[in-house]
Amino acid sequence: MATSSMGQRDIAIVGVAESDVMGTVPDKSSLQHHGEAAHNALADAGLSKNDVNGLFTAGFSTLATAEYLGIQPGFTDNTSVGGSSFVIHVAHAVAAIRAGFCDVALITHGQAGRSTRGRVPGDPNLPAAQYESPYGIIGAPINYSIACSRYMHEYGEDKTRQGMAEIAVSTRKWANLNPKAVMYETPMSFDDYHNSRWVSWPFHLLDCCLVTDSGAAIIVASAEKARDCAKEPIWVLGAAESHDHNMISMMPSLTSLIARESGPNAMARAGINHDDIDLTMIYDSFTYTVMLTLEALGFCGPGEAADFVAGQRTAPGGDFPLNTSGGGLSYTHPGMYGSFLLVEAVRQMRGEGGERQVKVNGGTPKVSIVNGTGGSLSSTGTVVLATG
Repeated sequence: MATSSMGQRDIAIVGVAESDVMGTVPDKSSLQHHGEAAHNALADAGLSKNDVNGLFTAGFSTLATAEYLGIQPGFTDNTSVGGSSFVIHVAHAVAAIRAGFCDVALITHGQAGRSTRGRVPGDPNLPAAQYESPYGIIGAPINYSIACSRYMHEYGEDKTRQGMAEIAVSTRKWANLNPKAVMYETPMSFDDYHNSRWVSWPFHLLDCCLVTDSGAAIIVASAEKARDCAKEPIWVLGAAESHDHNMISMMPSLTSLIARESGPNAMARAGINHDDIDLTMIYDSFTYTVMLTLEALGFCGPGEAADFVAGQRTAPGGDFPLNTSGGGLSYTHPGMYGSFLLVEAVRQMRGEGGERQVKVNGGTPKVSIVNGTGGSLSSTGTVVLATG
């Protein structure tokens, strides 16, 4: 997407919502979470499904999703590169709207990630099945722990551990202010973090995201459509995306995330710098993901994330509000999480955060950066949002 096409307030997010109930919901399918989230987001925007002419999702075919929702889209996008997909869809929706293919785009996600847990047979012909799985590299905790182990080797185990603990505890504090968070009524101390069981060294249980049933949806619309919507539009100023590997063994550097490219590109397209950002939303599949992303986005240098988050800087009351919903670590995470980052960013920018509402100079956040990560630290999508 050309730089000149961004930095404008001509396309906005006009509706966001989750599915009705999140957590452990054994009586609802993934498509039901899709449907509930879509219905709720359309209501939030003051639109109906008949207004939707662009459909975006990942993890499910848009064929199945559109059929279930009763939508016949004029533009359809099934880009699926892990949990970053839904953040990437925002940029694709902007491009489709600018090209005239649609003017109201529905990005929807739903996943019964907890209630339908089970090992999914892999394609034995894919490279990972041949070169990684036989050696026990068989899932996200193991893949990510390999990368984190290298980071500890380069920058220090004790320092890294403390940074991870800071992120886990601060994120839980945000969840304790969010009634929709799975861990709303469950506080966490540093002792709780350090004493939690091992999952895959160096990850404790509390370094790892939740596994839940939930869905989320986002409505992106042209400025003309946004004027007729029920809520304040949150403008899409800039966006970028990339991926540099699939298998963790092929990651060019285990301590450098491709957000090092998507982040600066999105910010340049939006015409902002770090000092303009009031709210940061980062995919927290693991505490390590947050550290790597802060560095990749340029908030601090390589190996400096632990110092950057020290002293509960990212917790409520700190000067760097981060993952204010409680994140994938303590709010919800059905398997892919990027859509929920956008939901919380928009709510904060509208002033709908309730007890956890971030205040900036007495008002709501004016500029937010949202960064999704997918695969085995493989893909990123970065979006810059702004109020009017």
